[in-house]
Amino acid sequence: MISLTDSQKIGMGLTGFGVFFLFFGMVLFFDKALLAIGNILFVSGLSFVIGLERTFRFFFQRHKFKATSFFLGGVFVVLIGWPIIGVVLEIYGFFLLFRGFFPVAVGFIRRVPVLGSLLSLPGISSLVDKIGESNAMV
Repeated sequence: MISLTDSQKIGMGLTGFGVFFLFFGMVLFFDKALLAIGNILFVSGLSFVIGLERTFRFFFQRHKFKATSFFLGGVFVVLIGWPIIGVVLEIYGFFLLFRGFFPVAVGFIRRVPVLGSLLSLPGISSLVDKIGESNAMV
């Protein structure tokens, strides 16, 4: 079993609440307040989970500058009051930031019994294959 420090446990909670608030803010027609709270909780939770120094190193690598600027720019645009444009920028930045992780995630999900069979359906499998490629979203 994985042992977590207290700060990592707090970070997991903050990140979970952040994802919940982001989802709930989108369901309620891009509510500015919920999206802003979700963004703040998500980024602060990520900092608690992996640490402040590793968070800065992850976001501010030279080859991830475009992705970081889209993601953090989207957070800023949501905070100033344009939620739809901000969320679109954030989603694009998120996919650029985490595109190296998608092949690992797709490989893991394919081994899960029920989800793996869903991912092998005809229409879904071609989409998942494109997402699972490491350079699909360059």
